[in-house]
Amino acid sequence: MSWIFLIAAGLFEMSGVLMINVYQYHKNVSSLLGLVASFLLSFICLSVAMDSLPMGTAYAVWTGLGAAGGAILGMIFYNESKDWRRILCISIIIAAVAGIKLSE
Repeated sequence: MSWIFLIAAGLFEMSGVLMINVYQYHKNVSSLLGLVASFLLSFICLSVAMDSLPMGTAYAVWTGLGAAGGAILGMIFYNESKDWRRILCISIIIAAVAGIKLSE
């Protein structure tokens, strides 16, 4: 169950990163509330996951999901670079997160 909370934390982290960009463009109360809610839910889910997962594992997975997911969302929604080197590096992050999960 803790892995489910950790994945949810990573998804909320990705949403928070996306909301930072939304807030930069719109600067309204609803986008600010979305940003705060996303990161708050991310931290809550991370905290619950850390009740039974080691801190280092939980933080590495959470950060990896947020970083890789944020980069992927940037490519999808904001036409950021889709250079093969960038995609390779994102793939390495995802592989590292999977490796951490498999080593548990």
